[in-house]
Amino acid sequence: MSFPPAQTPAPPVPLIEGMLARRTTNGPFRPDPVSREHQHLLMRVAQAAPSHFNSQPWRFVLVENPQTIAEIARISGESMTELIEAGVFFERYRRYFRFSEAEMQERRDGIHIDHLPGPLRPFTRQVFSDAGLKLMRQLGVPKKLGEDNRKLVAGSPLLLAALLDRAEYRPGELSGFYSVFGLGAAIENIWNAVGALGMGIQFVSTPMEIPRQWQAIQRLLHVPGDLELMAVYRLGYLPQGEKRPSIDWSSRHRKRLSQFVARERWGVPEEGGED
Repeated sequence: MSFPPAQTPAPPVPLIEGMLARRTTNGPFRPDPVSREHQHLLMRVAQAAPSHFNSQPWRFVLVENPQTIAEIARISGESMTELIEAGVFFERYRRYFRFSEAEMQERRDGIHIDHLPGPLRPFTRQVFSDAGLKLMRQLGVPKKLGEDNRKLVAGSPLLLAALLDRAEYRPGELSGFYSVFGLGAAIENIWNAVGALGMGIQFVSTPMEIPRQWQAIQRLLHVPGDLELMAVYRLGYLPQGEKRPSIDWSSRHRKRLSQFVARERWGVPEEGGED
């Protein structure tokens, strides 16, 4: 029996192209409000995500009130300053930092620190050392970065809080992974959809590092005891010609298939497919 030759793969469809172009927005958004139509569309794509037994464990809070956004921005900026002043941020995450394009090409993961304030550029590799941290304190970098962070959040027309039903959230149980996976899939759907709407999205992550600050946001959003606040994001429409923050990075590299895919059993790297 003969079989027809394999067909040449068709070009990526727009959905796949959009997923491959997905990115995180580190810069500011336009001040324009996000239309209610677009907000509801993002909720609909989140709703389409898979979940364990169709439990749909996700809950979302859409925040447009300027006073609430300003308060979350204040908490976020203060958290950034505190984390950097204490050295906690860099101690926790320095293993993800890369300082040259050659290092990025070899590892294909982490973030490339390729944009620093002028006084710090000669000390790129030492910037996260004890000596570098001392220099940053002397130059007022923690407060500057905290203020940059506050401005980014405060200038966002929409914040999105992602919550998880505690009845479905069972840390320590392997099956509890499905509920976290479900919320993650819902967020990923939103992340993949914003680009088609001319929008961007970014974690508001620093308050999560400091329990009292995270609890302050929970109180601000009136999160009830049967729900767990899992993440906060800022969203908005993208401006023309984004300006990079004081300390910025590139993270567009992705691992080669051979670095994260095996064939039949672990230890047999997948070959090809690098394009």
